[in-house]
Amino acid sequence: KTIIKMKKTTRFLVFVALSAGLLMAGCESDDNGGNTSVEWVDLGLPSGLLWANCNVGATAPEKYGDYFAWGETTPKNVYNWSTYRYCTVDGEGVLTTLTKYNTLAYYGTVDNLTTLEPSDDAATVNLGAGARTPTIEEWQELINNTISEWTTLNGVYGRMLTGPNGNSIFLPAAGFHLRGAGIYGYYWSSSLYTDAPYFARSFNFNSANQGVVVYYRLYDHSVRAVRASQD
Repeated sequence: KTIIKMKKTTRFLVFVALSAGLLMAGCESDDNGGNTSVEWVDLGLPSGLLWANCNVGATAPEKYGDYFAWGETTPKNVYNWSTYRYCTVDGEGVLTTLTKYNTLAYYGTVDNLTTLEPSDDAATVNLGAGARTPTIEEWQELINNTISEWTTLNGVYGRMLTGPNGNSIFLPAAGFHLRGAGIYGYYWSSSLYTDAPYFARSFNFNSANQGVVVYYRLYDHSVRAVRASQD
């Protein structure tokens, strides 16, 4: 098994050979507990895409990490339209216009941006160049080409996804910021839902099901990064 480690500060590549099929190494952290590097796992997917072994903000594969609204790059305490970066609201906090990533004139100026730009991507901003949030098509590729099992890792519930080459990643059921932990997993894609641009696409799961859905952009989801293969 080959894993690529990308260090945020120096951005050099280190190749590490591990014999186990599951990546058990933790994500390194700085003195403040944030990610400074991440392990990249080759699952043998058709695209060759590499998946991070930890959520953004986590220090081990089973740790929940941080939660982000779609298009925001830092966690916060309150997730609603009034605190959302790319909208305006009325006096009651109800969405009135979208100020970025909009495909419908009804919601303000149309920019037709449908995929997160690097400056709005929590994976890129927190892990460095090369890391990014997967598109919804890349989440679908992961679903289509892995065996998914609801299980625990170090006592934490989540889904273990094992690729055709035998390598695995663990997605903890981190829930939202303040609810649903241990029961649900909510993971953003970088893809806008163009039919209703106040939604974005995400990968969700529980003990019985998994799949791609849409969620309001204001919601607090986990982020799992990907990067291109470095063959």
